[in-house]
Amino acid sequence: MDTVTRPKILVVGAGFAGVECVRRLERRLAPDEAELTLVTPFSYQLYLPLLPQVASGVLTPQSVALSLRRSERYRTRIIPGGAIGVDLRAKVCVIRTINGETVDEPYDYIVLAPGSVTRTFDIPGLTDHAFGMKSLAEAAYLRDHVISQLDLADASHDPAERASRLQFVVVGGGYAGTETAACLQRLTHAAVRRYPRLDPALIKWHLIDIAPKLMPELGEHLGRSAQEILTRRGIEISLGVSIAKAGAEEVTFTDGRVVPTRTLIWTAGVVASPLIATLGAETVRGRLAVTAEMSLPGHDGVFALGDAAAVPDEAKGDGAVCPPTAQHALRQGRHVAENVIATLRGLPRRPYVHRDLGLVVDLGGTDAVSKPLGVELHGLAAQAVARGYHWSALRTGVAKTRVMTNWLLNAVAGDDFVRTGFQAHKPGNLRDFEYLDAYLTPEQVRAHVAEAGRAAR
Repeated sequence: MDTVTRPKILVVGAGFAGVECVRRLERRLAPDEAELTLVTPFSYQLYLPLLPQVASGVLTPQSVALSLRRSERYRTRIIPGGAIGVDLRAKVCVIRTINGETVDEPYDYIVLAPGSVTRTFDIPGLTDHAFGMKSLAEAAYLRDHVISQLDLADASHDPAERASRLQFVVVGGGYAGTETAACLQRLTHAAVRRYPRLDPALIKWHLIDIAPKLMPELGEHLGRSAQEILTRRGIEISLGVSIAKAGAEEVTFTDGRVVPTRTLIWTAGVVASPLIATLGAETVRGRLAVTAEMSLPGHDGVFALGDAAAVPDEAKGDGAVCPPTAQHALRQGRHVAENVIATLRGLPRRPYVHRDLGLVVDLGGTDAVSKPLGVELHGLAAQAVARGYHWSALRTGVAKTRVMTNWLLNAVAGDDFVRTGFQAHKPGNLRDFEYLDAYLTPEQVRAHVAEAGRAAR
């Protein structure tokens, strides 16, 4: 087949779903069957569940960033940029490259896996003063920030300033928030021993969530166990509470309490990438409404999956959709690749069905709670399961080696408390790390594509 006439398969996003899809397509399609393209601003796949361990310094940033260019055997073309709009009628994806150029990428088949962004609310001061935990840069930056608070408190002669710098607030009692609070609390607890002028009793961590339970997916017993572990460590947990106002030096809770702090970490859920809104298609709570085969009804050759798609959960039924977890994204990526291949070859597609393998929560050190295949575990056994699952899910041998080496080194040598200097010139908050103003409206997408078409003629 002439390479010019090869069908173009465009995959948007290099998260768990997108990368798994691309790798399966590369293995299952002959080079002359299709041209593969991946759109991503970063040429690595981020292993998101381990970010709290990057923030606490247990793992190095590069150990959870799996390079997409490392192997020479992959043939997918990578476009370094972000998709900012899709014209479904013209079959064109509008891309903003990392050098600021806007380009149009035509496709025959498109797989939308742009992931999610941090969910925020209209809370005064939130995006200006809160830190997120959704990207590698945020995790590395947050580690610098937390250690710098100890340094600044140590240097301060003002008791009020010292107290505010040693209080930390984490909003979000899900997996991300709980693990972030647990891992960073261990870091500060270990670090304060190296600051003889600081009173360890001044270090206070607050974990708050508007929900009535911590990590309700774990069930009553394990959720209570996790809460007891954190409370025993000195983390103050407040449920049924959120943030009313955020400032540079204090945070106001919805129950009226005012906590003096310079560190507000926001992990209160995610929403689908703003790219989905540019399609002008039906959504379910912001996620693209797709069939069980992960195809978009009424549009041939359009597939969506992962955090950005409301994929029906056939295992549960009753209109349930798959939760935005790495476990589902990995399996959906492989499954949607098979459905794209089936469509390309004129074969029937199969619905996605997957039963949950369980849940793992790493609380740092020897503390963990896990529920593999419904079996409740605590302590070292739960920790072995949690880390074993994450280690096995890493895609490359290089990543497995780096992560295992980091874990062993941390277990033997303990924590280090080095700041890298990311904060030397400018603060970084939620507003700085997620470029939400880059996306187009559906009308802007169609106008841009039409104008580009006229210019080409």
